Amino acid sequence: MVVLVNQAAAGLPVAVGGMALPSLAPMLETVQPAVVNISTTSYLSPGSSRLFQDPFFRQFFDLPERRQRSQKETSLGSGVIFDANAGYVVTNVHVIEGADEIRVTLADGRQLNAEVVGLDAETDIAVIKIPAKKLKAIRLGNSSRLRVGDFVVAIGNPFGLNQTVTSGIVSALGRTGLGIEGYEDFIQTDASINPGNSGGPLVDLNGELIGLNTAIFSKSGGNIGIGFAIPVDMVKKLVAQLVQFGEVKRGQLGVIVQDLTPELAQAFNLSDSHGAVIARVLEGSAADSAGLRAGDIVLELDHQRLRNGADLRNGIGLMRVGKSIQLKLIRKGVTRDVIIQLSEARAETSEAGQTIDGGRLHRRLDGALLGQHYSDQYPNEGGVVIVEIEKGSAGARVGLEPGDLIVSVNRREITTLSEMEQAVRINDKSLRLNILRGNSALFLVLR
Repeated sequence: MVVLVNQAAAGLPVAVGGMALPSLAPMLETVQPAVVNISTTSYLSPGSSRLFQDPFFRQFFDLPERRQRSQKETSLGSGVIFDANAGYVVTNVHVIEGADEIRVTLADGRQLNAEVVGLDAETDIAVIKIPAKKLKAIRLGNSSRLRVGDFVVAIGNPFGLNQTVTSGIVSALGRTGLGIEGYEDFIQTDASINPGNSGGPLVDLNGELIGLNTAIFSKSGGNIGIGFAIPVDMVKKLVAQLVQFGEVKRGQLGVIVQDLTPELAQAFNLSDSHGAVIARVLEGSAADSAGLRAGDIVLELDHQRLRNGADLRNGIGLMRVGKSIQLKLIRKGVTRDVIIQLSEARAETSEAGQTIDGGRLHRRLDGALLGQHYSDQYPNEGGVVIVEIEKGSAGARVGLEPGDLIVSVNRREITTLSEMEQAVRINDKSLRLNILRGNSALFLVLR
């Protein structure tokens, strides 16, 4: 046996030149009492038919009684005490969703049962309540003051390892379009976030909450230095509604927007490319009643400068039904202010009715099955939806995708298949399509 002995490396000195080395310990001592571990238990019934579980059915067919064992499923996550006096704890929806039992473990070791106060799946924010006795709430910061490069600390319970602390920096701000949540404005950080960190706090060096850890970008499920947190400014607005109503009563403007790109800014003779372009105004909506039009460029929401379309969507998504907002916009070179009262948000549904082969209309639409689009919410709104797209076809190569909604052709608004056919006949050499795709809008030019 060979034993290798290495000389022990010298530890870091306590002080250099009479000055103590910086440490996060004093800050963490004030923050960690507000961080909790959340464990949930769900009882799953066997996947047998409900018919065979009906006692009358079993008695009628003289079926023997069966003892069914429920399956127990557990999960772990983190949370942060938001209001010590009321006992409110904020976490992620995906941490507690579907749980039959929620158990909260405090930093001092106490274990308490919790009940759900409210949750919002669109932002993955949930509020639960524990007995309010000798609790310490976290101090709330201001995420709007964050800058890329600021130092941050993530605290949580990754893999069940209580009160784990990791540090890093703010890698990016305003991350959207990730498909993680319905409303996205994430803080990106390289502070290590792993399974079990969800719902835990992201704090600055002052120990103030600036984000709620919610997701990581990883192909393996482990941390690779790309984590995302919900900004505390968003959390504060939504928690107030969740506590009051148990849900978020989200207002709706009734527009489809796209980013004001440098190319569009140049086309509109604008020197700056910040803002959101209204691509579509839904009939009967608050925006329609206020006179907004497709092509309007929204620069500000309640005196806050908009960077892009996501800023407008997120801003409206955090506001209550009935709230009056002020938009600063440009229409045909003229700046104007518009006051709008938000209406209730309602889901829009669509279905495909009559269909035609896109190749019949234009060679660039070959391989696309076109169908009529209908809206239950706005019965007079329509368009042509891409029902199917053949892989490798001309339609696929130009960028069309299933679910795309075509609302105008060569600047002519269309609501039906027949209107689209007419618009194509007028100029079949090239097609300029205005398409709605999810929460975004885009233009495609087919030649």
